[in-house]
Amino acid sequence: MSKVLVPIANGNEDIEAITIIDVLRRGGLDVTVASIHDSKQVVMAHNTKLEADVLLTDVADQIFDAVVLAGGMPGAEHLRDCELLIGMLEKHDIQDALLAAICASPAVVFGTHGFVVDKQATCYPGFEDGLTGAEYMPNEPVVMDDNILTAKGPATAMIFSLTVLGNLKGYEAAQSVADGLLC
Repeated sequence: MSKVLVPIANGNEDIEAITIIDVLRRGGLDVTVASIHDSKQVVMAHNTKLEADVLLTDVADQIFDAVVLAGGMPGAEHLRDCELLIGMLEKHDIQDALLAAICASPAVVFGTHGFVVDKQATCYPGFEDGLTGAEYMPNEPVVMDDNILTAKGPATAMIFSLTVLGNLKGYEAAQSVADGLLC
């Protein structure tokens, strides 16, 4: 069973975080939701309160098949500034794990730390200048380039999450979940 890390921070986009977690769990993946803060309790951008499974420090030495980041502000900035998370992303990138980010996070996290250099990527409109070294794909809701998956924002959270699932478990698994969700 594929293992997925979903780091969350205060101010992450509610729809994105919850959709990612829900779709991947529906698809049978082993999803670990980890707060980057000192508490498992996280308050999303629109005041949804979410309790993480663990603190990021609890799983820092583990290797996952994918690390998936929600966007939202200031959540993406908190993710960007978390040295432990960036170290984990670097370690996972070397292992060719799937690194996925949506909304502001492709630019704010991946762009700031060099994960999209020489890649095609997308993000929430207005953040594209942060996609340092990437080819911005403004008309694509979801963009996959090598092991980097990026998406635009809340309305694309479902297709983004199904794309993560498809990459880890195959098309049929993603289609089965999509059918159950009436996608």
